[in-house]
Amino acid sequence: MLYYLFKYLDSINVSGAGVFQYISFRASMAGILSLLIALLIGKRIIRWLQRQQIGEEIRDLGLEGQLQKKGTPTMGGIIILLAIIIPTLLLARIDNVYVILMVVSTAWMGTIGAVDDYIKVFKKNKEGMKATTKLIGQLLLGVVIAVVIDYTHSSANIPLETNLPVTSHRLNYSDLIPGENNAWFIFLPVIVFICMAVTNAVNLTDGIDGLAAGTTAIVGLGLGVLAYAAGNIKLAEYLNIIYVPQSGEVVVFLAAVIGACLGFLWYNGFPAQVFMGDTGSLALGGAIAAVAIIIKMELLIPILCGVFFAESLSVVLQVGWFKYTKKKYGEGRRIFLMSPLHHHFQKLNIPESKITLRFWLVTIILVLVSIALLKLR
Repeated sequence: MLYYLFKYLDSINVSGAGVFQYISFRASMAGILSLLIALLIGKRIIRWLQRQQIGEEIRDLGLEGQLQKKGTPTMGGIIILLAIIIPTLLLARIDNVYVILMVVSTAWMGTIGAVDDYIKVFKKNKEGMKATTKLIGQLLLGVVIAVVIDYTHSSANIPLETNLPVTSHRLNYSDLIPGENNAWFIFLPVIVFICMAVTNAVNLTDGIDGLAAGTTAIVGLGLGVLAYAAGNIKLAEYLNIIYVPQSGEVVVFLAAVIGACLGFLWYNGFPAQVFMGDTGSLALGGAIAAVAIIIKMELLIPILCGVFFAESLSVVLQVGWFKYTKKKYGEGRRIFLMSPLHHHFQKLNIPESKITLRFWLVTIILVLVSIALLKLR
C-alpha cells in the first residue's frame, strides 16, 4: 500500500519518494518491519496464549528435558503470520499476482495449522486434524498455485518449464507428455506433490527449539537471492535461468519471512517461551513452496531445503522399514533411534541447542551450494 502512496508522492516531485520504486529498499524495510512486529507483539501474544491456557501437550518420548516443556504456549505461529502478512501488504505491490498468491498460500496453510492446533489444545485430541483433511487442504493449495501459474504463463505466452539444478538445460513439462495442452497433466501433480512435501517437511522439522524458524530464515535468504536473479532480466540471462516477469516482488515477501522468523527466534530459541505449532510450521511450508514454484526453482528444493528433506525422508524410511521388517520377521526394526532425524540425535544425548546449531550450519552450506550451482550451470 505504501508503494502506491510514495509512487504518487514521487509523481508530484516529493524529494526522496522515488526510493520506494527500488525492490532492494522495500525488501530491506520489509525485513526490518517484520522483525520489529514479531518482537513487539510476541510478548503480548505469548501472554494472551498463557491466559487462554493454550499450552503444548507433551507426549513422553523418553527424551531428556522433554517433559519440562509441558505447558509452554503453542500456536505462536500467529506471531509469524502477522509479521509476514502486514509488511508484505504495506511494502509490496499488492496488484502483483505473485504477491497475492504468496500471501494466500501462507494464510491458507496457517489457517489449517491453527485449526489443527485448536483441536489438539481445546478438544484435547493429540492427533489433531484428520490427516486426510490436512492433505486435502494441501492439495487444494497445490491446485490453486498450479492454476495461477498456468494462467499467468499462458496469458504471457510463457511455456510451462522449470530450471534444472545441475545443468543449464530446462525441463519443459510439454516434452514429458507430447501434445497440445498436455503439459497440465504432469505439471499439476508435480506442483501438488511439492506443496504437500514441503509443508509436511517443515512441519516435521518443528520438533526442537528454534530449529524450524532458524532453518526457514536461512532457506528464505537463499530463495531471496534466487528470486532476485529470476526477476532481473539481465541476471537471468547471465545465469541462464528462466526470467520470470514481475517476480521481483517475491524478494519483498521473503524479506518479511526472514524478519518474522528471526523475530520469532527471540522467543523460540532454547529454552523456548513459545512454540509455533502447526499454525507457524504449515504457514512457513506453504510460503516456501509457493516461492520456489513461482521462481521456477522447485526442483532445487531437495538441495536448498536439504534439512527439511532429510527430516521428512527419515520418517518415511523409518516407517517403511519398520513395516517391512515386521511383515518379514514378525518384529519391526528401526533404522534410526527415533524419527524425525533431530530426535535420533537427541537419543544420542546431544544437547538440543547443539543439534539446532548444527542443522543451521548444514542449511547454510546447502544454501551456498544451491547458489553456487547457478554459476556452475
